Amino acid sequence: MNVRSVPAVTAGLLAVTLMTTPARSASRAHGDGGGAVELVCEAVYLPARSTWTRSVRIVYDGRRVRSVQVDGVPVYAFNVAGTVLLTAIDNERIQIDVAARTWISDFRGQATAQGRCERQPPPAAGPAATP
Repeated sequence: MNVRSVPAVTAGLLAVTLMTTPARSASRAHGDGGGAVELVCEAVYLPARSTWTRSVRIVYDGRRVRSVQVDGVPVYAFNVAGTVLLTAIDNERIQIDVAARTWISDFRGQATAQGRCERQPPPAAGPAATP
């Protein structure tokens, strides 16, 4: 295996983990095995001991993660390491393990957070419009 194929393999592992979840999005893109996963994470921030509810949306296709949003804000960049998604928003560095359903983050050493994430069910299909 050459070095260039490693990111595709690890990104593929995350995509496979996302696809094997029972709460897959109903809006899969063009039948390519992709979709979106919505997570709600309850993160406890220390030293303040405050709990924040964080929302994460991960859009993927059959091979890789395409985009990530945290609290409705698209992230500028992200990396995938196995089943862990690494990203940052402002000064907060974030690690989300989609297999273990955990959130870990820190504000450059000033505060840290840990929490559990729950998958949100896909939106229910509304009643069909009648012509």
